[in-house]
Amino acid sequence: MLTWIDGSPYQLRVLEKPEDMTLVEDLQRIIWPGNETDIVPGHILLTFAHSGGIVVGAYHLPEGTLNDQTFNGLPRKRMDVKQIPESQLVGFVFGFPGLIETPDGIRVKHCSHPLGVLPGYRDKGIGFVLKRAQWQLVRNQGIDLITWTYDPLQSRNAYFNLSRLGAVCKTYLRDAYGVMRDGLNIGLASDRFQVDWWLNSNRVNRRLSRNVREKLDLAHFLAAGAEILNPTQINNLGFPEPVEETVAQSEIESYLITDRPSIVLLEIPAKIAEIKLASMELAHNWRMSTRLYFEVLFAAGYLASDFIYLSGANPRSFYVLSDGERTL
Repeated sequence: MLTWIDGSPYQLRVLEKPEDMTLVEDLQRIIWPGNETDIVPGHILLTFAHSGGIVVGAYHLPEGTLNDQTFNGLPRKRMDVKQIPESQLVGFVFGFPGLIETPDGIRVKHCSHPLGVLPGYRDKGIGFVLKRAQWQLVRNQGIDLITWTYDPLQSRNAYFNLSRLGAVCKTYLRDAYGVMRDGLNIGLASDRFQVDWWLNSNRVNRRLSRNVREKLDLAHFLAAGAEILNPTQINNLGFPEPVEETVAQSEIESYLITDRPSIVLLEIPAKIAEIKLASMELAHNWRMSTRLYFEVLFAAGYLASDFIYLSGANPRSFYVLSDGERTL
């Protein structure tokens, strides 16, 4: 499979060979440095790729080899893999079939595991087209659900998964991977969201179409009556922290039962990595505080359905949580 990313010198390829997986191994070491044991080995990737799993790579093509109609003088539709010149692997996504329990019994899903893009190639839409390719390939297998996990305090991933891709979340996993020692995760409990990406839903199809939806910001939700459950203040280090250090679970549950708002907002720090460098204690407090809120909200029937990121000198980030599926 050769898929061109329109208007850019990037190309997607389905990876199925040992030499491809060696490149993916090397890419993982750059994206997630610090712990060799967290790297998915090439032989495992190869086994999945040959057993119903899917590994897709994004390549940066050499300058001057691509134009609108031809590649090295040949029509694109006649291109062969052997005619691709030297290029650099800059991103990848991989996943494999799995099982999920439902009220109607066991069903098949696709478990998406890592998605990674080299730091110098981020914010170019590569991650989005990798997920879109995964969406197409998994649907071709007759599967309509992809799940994956991510750290709910990572605002960049939250915006990408919920706002850009249209995934939703109603599952909070405490310390999902135990102690993690890589540079990104070291020091914090490995709590994770497990998101559901319903491939055939109107929601997902709209998010993946070329007609980008109007971006909603905090003002839109506040004007509609949504409330921020955990208002924050800026501390003396210049970072946000909850106004109340602790909130009793019974208080949150009472509010949800009494008022039952259709939409609520939950703030997280926009830059958790910087907070970890400045104060691991504050980062830990954010983990524990948001853990409480998310677990109570999900147990009450709410799901994370969108994400707001406000840029600026002091960026802010908010989860949008909806009362079940009635507001989706």
